[in-house]
Amino acid sequence: MLLCNLSGFRLAFRANFAWLAAGSLLILTIATPLSAQFSGRQPATVALDIGLSVLRLLLPLILVLMTQELLSREFDRRYFLNTLSYPHPRHSLLLSRFAAVAILTLGLLLLLAAALALLVWFIDQGYEQATPVALGQQYLVTIAFIGVDLLLLTAVASLLAVVASTPSFVLIGTFGFMLVARSFGAIVELLTRNTAVVNDAERYRSGIGFLGYLLPDLGALDVRMVALYGRMELLPADWPWLLLSCLTYTVGLLGLAVWALQRKRFA
Repeated sequence: MLLCNLSGFRLAFRANFAWLAAGSLLILTIATPLSAQFSGRQPATVALDIGLSVLRLLLPLILVLMTQELLSREFDRRYFLNTLSYPHPRHSLLLSRFAAVAILTLGLLLLLAAALALLVWFIDQGYEQATPVALGQQYLVTIAFIGVDLLLLTAVASLLAVVASTPSFVLIGTFGFMLVARSFGAIVELLTRNTAVVNDAERYRSGIGFLGYLLPDLGALDVRMVALYGRMELLPADWPWLLLSCLTYTVGLLGLAVWALQRKRFA
């Protein structure tokens, strides 16, 4: 297991993970101060909002690219002929590579979150807002919820890497899952509050609401409001159940990926 973990980290850095991390940091460093210029009265709030959006867009892309390199390429280039020759079960390969991607992604999340907090703090020094941003406990809660989101997406990418025939499907499938899981909750809420958006809004709402039984509500994990306005009461009322359901979904996807790998026949 330890050998697989070490090989996973080596493969990740051979796949230019360090350059991806540096590029992400550069994009964040440029986007955050520039976005603050678009608001004269709340520059720190706008900067933090845009910075968190950058994190939620860039990090899923990086984890998918790493999953492609650590798992999809393993099967695509037939590296498994060497890897699976070691005396360890198949599932140790999958779980170790999942752990490597998760550790690298969450580590990068902490690095970017620290950089974002520092940038916002500097921006906040230039103008005292009526509603200052919260970079303490509220900010840590926001980052923790993003971490759960990324952990679940890593499990989705790992499952797709096992069952997909081409590495590109991992990117398409993971981002498709992410877009649907992050948006259907907001669409249901919109149709509930404003029934004039479409004809027969009730039918649309019930149809889209059915996705709630199949997919986790990743949109609800975006709790940036508690950091933007410093109010913990803006957390969803059912946040413990939300976190538990997402973590359970992650474990279920990993179990399904292990089952698929055990039954996978290599040509």
